Amino acid sequence: MPAATSSSRPIPASAGIGLRAAHHAAFLAARPDIPWVEVHSENFFADGGRQLQLLDTVRRDYGLSLHGVGLSLGSTDPLDSEHLRRLARLVRRVEPALVSEHVAWGSVAGTFLNDLLPMPCTSEALAQLVSRVGQVQDLLGCQILVENVSSYLQFAGNEMTEWEFLVALARRAGCLLLLDVNNIFVNASNHGFDPLAYLDAIPPELVAEYHIAGHSVVAAAGETLLVDTHDSPVTAAVWQLFAAALARIGRRPVLLERDARLPPLAELVAEARLADRLMEAGHARVA
Repeated sequence: MPAATSSSRPIPASAGIGLRAAHHAAFLAARPDIPWVEVHSENFFADGGRQLQLLDTVRRDYGLSLHGVGLSLGSTDPLDSEHLRRLARLVRRVEPALVSEHVAWGSVAGTFLNDLLPMPCTSEALAQLVSRVGQVQDLLGCQILVENVSSYLQFAGNEMTEWEFLVALARRAGCLLLLDVNNIFVNASNHGFDPLAYLDAIPPELVAEYHIAGHSVVAAAGETLLVDTHDSPVTAAVWQLFAAALARIGRRPVLLERDARLPPLAELVAEARLADRLMEAGHARVA
């Protein structure tokens, strides 16, 4: 590997993997030939210890993305000052190439629900998110990416589509989008919209990264529901939608997410390379 630098390496428009605890030892032993990894920010909030030592080691040779799951950007509760303090400290320590969170809420009246719950697509909710994304960016001193989430019900009072909501948020808050292609496919199936219309509505200049993942099919109330479980390989239909995203938006860094029923590290890396081959096969343009 090349010599280490003082900060995380840049992240190219290539495939990376989510680095989970079950793969830490194998990753350090194998040093797979991939350009970057993503970690969940909250797993590295400790004051010290082996987790942070591992991250310091990984960042010397790989691009690093910090992906948050617990900030509850969309909540009406005050932003958690201790969470933000620890996140800002981690950002200063490892100097990640990308920092991201979710367009979601997960707390109410001080109770944390441990889920990424979708936002109502209303002007009031949009204003709340714009303000809070701005606060986070000001505190961290960097632009963040915000990710679209999966959903299984829709709010009766929605005033705009999910994609209109996302674009307005990015433009007004000055953030960028982490476009989760699997979540678009899941929501399109669950709510009956055209996923290609979603992609067509996203300005390419607002997209900084893609996520791809597997999902599950379940029966609920006599209907078929797709659930974003991250516990299986990417489906053929999601690969097809990813190819459509590349054609419409262009090549970007793409993260293969797997959080449950983890395969051996080598299998995960091999699946990520499928994304690279798709991008290199002439399906993508550089926007």
